[in-house]
Amino acid sequence: MGASGAPPSWVQALRLVDHHCHSVLAGSPDAVAFGALLTEAEAPAPGADPFDSALGLSVRRWCAPVLDLPPHAPAADYLARRAELGAGEATRRLLAASGTGALLVDIGWRSEELLGLAELGAAAGAPVSEVLRLEVVAEQVADTGVEPADYPQTVAEAISRRAGSAIACKSILAYRYGFDVDPARPTDTEVRAAAAAWLPQRLNPQRPGARLADPVLLRHALWCGVDTGLPLQLHTGFGDGDEDLHRANPILLTGFCRATAVTGTPVVLLHCYPYHREAAWLAHVFGHVHLDVGLASTFAGARASALLAEVLEIAPFGKVLYSSDAFGLAELYHLAALRFRSAVYQVLDGWRRDGEAAEQDVQRIAAMIAGGNARRLYRLGRQSE
Repeated sequence: MGASGAPPSWVQALRLVDHHCHSVLAGSPDAVAFGALLTEAEAPAPGADPFDSALGLSVRRWCAPVLDLPPHAPAADYLARRAELGAGEATRRLLAASGTGALLVDIGWRSEELLGLAELGAAAGAPVSEVLRLEVVAEQVADTGVEPADYPQTVAEAISRRAGSAIACKSILAYRYGFDVDPARPTDTEVRAAAAAWLPQRLNPQRPGARLADPVLLRHALWCGVDTGLPLQLHTGFGDGDEDLHRANPILLTGFCRATAVTGTPVVLLHCYPYHREAAWLAHVFGHVHLDVGLASTFAGARASALLAEVLEIAPFGKVLYSSDAFGLAELYHLAALRFRSAVYQVLDGWRRDGEAAEQDVQRIAAMIAGGNARRLYRLGRQSE
């Protein structure tokens, strides 16, 4: 690194493929809404300043200069400047600062509050593609009044049809139930019986909208995703309080990885912390399994390099991807990219200094993780470079 502590120019020049993210707020958040997006908790602790965290410090240190403020500007000054610029300009600046060349976007969560895909692509100056959330499709089918007898085929057809315009599928099984389920594909008989129990709850006029949480129906949607042949993303590990963390350990997916090994469908483990070493093992032993440490590295701040180093202990370099899992705030795109660039350089250049890797290998591996692996896995064109 130079005297400034920044990675060298070739690291800064990497065009990232953010293979799993969400969109950003369409409007300007007030202080309360902004603070709520700095934590995976339901809300900041009463009386606590949401900026008093590794992520909050990162915003003040690294995002403030993008908005023409000095590093470490007070939170109040930062929010005032953001409001002065307006949501559109702040978003454009921060997304541009991330150096992201392509965005693969999950639009299945709070999409009514966020920019649409076309608007996000325009703000980022980069191509965007949809990641199809399987549980959302199944719930949309349920809302049409489908009969239990027709549910298995109707959901399968809807997922297949929607997958035609998507780049990948995603399951939130970890949130809705956990990975401690039978990994096998459920039979249509099992699915019909489970649908007969759930559909009346979903359409109950007194308490409508019961979410899909039955393990048989979740497995059915998961296997419908496998059948599309698109990369299948699964949220694992670190997330909000809606999941039981110990049941989101990717090691519980070992049976599912075995069962899907012959299908040709890639399985992509998202986020993974604090189980990133378990996920790295799965990527090591199963040819179709890939992983990232997105989201966690953003929250870990200066410790992001330690997470990446632990993944690279055993995961094949061609299986590791970059993601931000940014949601709501454009700041999260910028910080995820910044932490990734710093981490990948610290780890790989440390190997070079120790004589474990040549300079050309360092740059080649960094480019693979930054975007090359994702371009190959998701069959992206050259527009993402």
